[in-house]
Amino acid sequence: MEALSVENLSKQFGGLRALDKVNFRVEAGERLAIIGPNGAGKTTLFQLLSGMLPPSSGSIFAFGKDITRVAAHRRAALGIGRTFQITNLFLNLTVLDNVLLALEASGLTRFNLFRPLSFYKHLLRRAEEILNQWNLWDRRDVSVRNLSYGEQRQLEIILTLSQNHSLLLLDEPTCGLSPEEARSFVLTIRAFSRDFTILLIDHDMDVIFDIAEKVIVLHFGRVLAFGSPEEVKKNPQVQEIYMGAGS
Repeated sequence: MEALSVENLSKQFGGLRALDKVNFRVEAGERLAIIGPNGAGKTTLFQLLSGMLPPSSGSIFAFGKDITRVAAHRRAALGIGRTFQITNLFLNLTVLDNVLLALEASGLTRFNLFRPLSFYKHLLRRAEEILNQWNLWDRRDVSVRNLSYGEQRQLEIILTLSQNHSLLLLDEPTCGLSPEEARSFVLTIRAFSRDFTILLIDHDMDVIFDIAEKVIVLHFGRVLAFGSPEEVKKNPQVQEIYMGAGS
């Protein structure tokens, strides 16, 4: 089953064509990386996939449903989750409170405004499991504002993963992480169930090639190459234009 299908997707900003007839498909459970130089159109593509921007032309299908004109919040309800290059957290709340709010938003308890989150013991148990998995349980009572940037990045990924999304768009997830934190991220993602389909943008090629089963290379808004990591590495155009061979 296809988790995502993109057909002739284009985005125009005035005279600038940020994406130009992009086509690709992602099978359910697959790990796909999107790479390319700055300005290649990677983040614009994620903006279109998540519903933050409308396409100028083309179509997007998720799990067989046409979502081209579906609003961002409805895409989230369909199981599409996204992280951003800049962290988007409740900085004045604790780590635990941020996770509890994310869990609440994904369940029926979001409709009950008269009971504190602490009333829902199952949410507390699930939050403990999640934070232990990411080695952040000991930091549960720390205000997010006082976390390191790397810890904030980890927490944002946790919030996305905790909301029962089956298609994850991870935009520069290792940005700001130490090499050790980045390696921990890779090991966690590789251990994920195949119930999750992952699209990943990252500038760390070690992370990309450790996670991805297929790689798309964008260049000036067009697909320059699409294939396995080994195929992409050997592509002469990729080596010349993206990897800087011969420079």
